[in-house]
Amino acid sequence: MSIFKVPTIETERLILRPLSLDDADAVFEWTGDERVNKYMIYSLNKSTDDTKKWLSSLDKLENEYMWGFVRRSDGKLIGSGSIRYRTDEDRWSFGYNIRYDCWNQGYTTEATLRMMDYVREMHGAKRFAAEHAAENPASGRVIEKCGLHFVGYGEYSRYDGSETFRSKIYELDEN
Repeated sequence: MSIFKVPTIETERLILRPLSLDDADAVFEWTGDERVNKYMIYSLNKSTDDTKKWLSSLDKLENEYMWGFVRRSDGKLIGSGSIRYRTDEDRWSFGYNIRYDCWNQGYTTEATLRMMDYVREMHGAKRFAAEHAAENPASGRVIEKCGLHFVGYGEYSRYDGSETFRSKIYELDEN
């Protein structure tokens, strides 16, 4: 297991950078939004204290890079995403979260493609996986735009066990 140092990387419209406790108010704008949280694995944040608790745990993530997505045009933190090496499967998986008012503008795809390129460059990554709630086709479009292909159905539950979602699973093997 490794604790990865999260660098700042860039895309045409975004700066991907490490998150910190100072970001709590901005992050709460999506972690506390029921529309964004609808299919997420984490529980809805009820306050910035919930968000701060999560942010304070990020430096303990193993085999995972977690970035905040900052819009270049105005410097606003609009989302976050991570890419994690699954040692048991020898593949990288990713996820993302973005403010509701930034949906359907290509930011999530742009950030995810950059995360994938980063682990290709730094780790020689060639195998990727992702899943989304079957009832959330917009997330599936992001995954497909990143080159992954549908391979089957599964399910996942929220961390607190309060809800289980039927999921669509995608993979990409560049070997």
